[in-house]
Amino acid sequence: MANATTHPLDALTPTERDLVLALTRASGSLKDVAALYQVSYPTLRARLDALLARLAEIEAGRSPDPMAEHLARLVEEGSITPAAAKATLKLHREMLP
Repeated sequence: MANATTHPLDALTPTERDLVLALTRASGSLKDVAALYQVSYPTLRARLDALLARLAEIEAGRSPDPMAEHLARLVEEGSITPAAAKATLKLHREMLP
């Protein structure tokens, strides 16, 4: 977990903190936040999934997963679908020692 003097949200990037704030202001409505960010629901869902994974890494004291971050960027750009990213990340993690 993040050390006792810091909160896990303090370790997020400004962009990640902005997403948390937008979700809070929208009472958790992904549809509303997707409209605010002018992205599709699946794109916003992928961003949220990446944020949740990042928070889990912070709380566990692990470094960010570069593959997960790269796949999240590809989804955000529309280069791959969220389902393809999840499948790729799962396969990648299964191949790790």
